Amino acid sequence: MNIILGALAAYLLGSVPTSYIFGKVFKKIDIRKYGSGNVGATNVFRVMGKKYGIAVLIIDMLKGFLAIAILPILFYSEPFPISLDLLKIILGAASICGHIWTVFLKFKGGKGVATSAGVLIGLSPIVMLCSLVVWSIVAFLSKYVSLASIIAAISVPMFMWLLKQPKQYLIVTSILAILVIYKHRSNIGRLLSGQEAKIGQKVHIPK
Repeated sequence: MNIILGALAAYLLGSVPTSYIFGKVFKKIDIRKYGSGNVGATNVFRVMGKKYGIAVLIIDMLKGFLAIAILPILFYSEPFPISLDLLKIILGAASICGHIWTVFLKFKGGKGVATSAGVLIGLSPIVMLCSLVVWSIVAFLSKYVSLASIIAAISVPMFMWLLKQPKQYLIVTSILAILVIYKHRSNIGRLLSGQEAKIGQKVHIPK
């Protein structure tokens, strides 16, 4: 029962639509109607500006981090039917699913990159650091956030394997990498057609 309750709590935590809330509160807009239409930090950067984008990015990362740093304290106690590591993976995955399929926006959320990064910080900071380096290099060279996110997601299970992290971490990050690629399928189409927005490209909000 604690596993189910913990997963539900993590899902609801991940479901908090940060970018949508920021758009409504600070700009009186529905972020889904501007830019890419995605309710994620990248679209907030593009539509609302840097300070709002950074705030949304941090909060979305915190959703994933808190799901595996705080919730296990509340729901794990000996004896428990599964290991603490496995519980963290379940809660982290639930928070990511919440961000991607948020119950508050008819199950249409973000792409899960920021929340996945928060989960990764809690599971393996060294792998997170390595993937961040990959993301930064690709973003700097290509000027595409989406491409950097896809390549970084693919690099995570590779680093998990190279740095000999727990096997369950390798499995779950491999699944997450596939999910991130799937959620970026529209971006991939725009990248191939040369229509993807680059870093720094802003969207005008009508007064």
